[in-house]
Amino acid sequence: MELVPQAIDDYAVRHTTLPDPLFGELARETREKMEYWFMQVGPVEGTFLKLLVQLTGAQRVLEIGMFTGYSGLMMASGLPESGRLITCDIDPEVERFARRYFDRSPHGKKIDIRVGPALQTLAQLQGPFDLAFIDADKANYVGYYERCLELLRPGGLLVADNCLWGGRVLDPKDDSDHAIVGFNARVAADPRVEHVLLTVRDGVMLARKK
Repeated sequence: MELVPQAIDDYAVRHTTLPDPLFGELARETREKMEYWFMQVGPVEGTFLKLLVQLTGAQRVLEIGMFTGYSGLMMASGLPESGRLITCDIDPEVERFARRYFDRSPHGKKIDIRVGPALQTLAQLQGPFDLAFIDADKANYVGYYERCLELLRPGGLLVADNCLWGGRVLDPKDDSDHAIVGFNARVAADPRVEHVLLTVRDGVMLARKK
């Protein structure tokens, strides 16, 4: 299912503040070298994440699912100089890829990469965080959500990507489809948060901790 027609997506990009050229280079190399290049957020969602960091006045940000580093570096660019972002991924290859770009950015020094199973990393972290972004394996979304809520401060913001899952939430078939449907249902029924599911790219869930 095409959630956003390509012409509309292109129009949105043209009317969005574009990031530093380094992000374009990162995106191009990701497309050229990574099999699952399409997992990377684009300039519209990346700028959206940066603005969320700025609008919430975040000092500490947690990211689950770094991939090649586009989203993490965008969020780090919205942090003040004293801000810090912890980003988690299980793949040493993407760590090496992302670190090259982090090292070239003035915002890279704000980023702390943790490699390993994210649930294990999360168990070792201490809050409070101001914002958490979930964009990793779908089977563990509910587990990530529960631990992130524990780590977020009251009034903190949880952001989850791929919550429309290419439209497959309307007719779930495989395990990942059902995992996203279950996650969305969990958030929608959770009295601990105020939430909205946005049709940004592949669906972005915002949940503010009460």
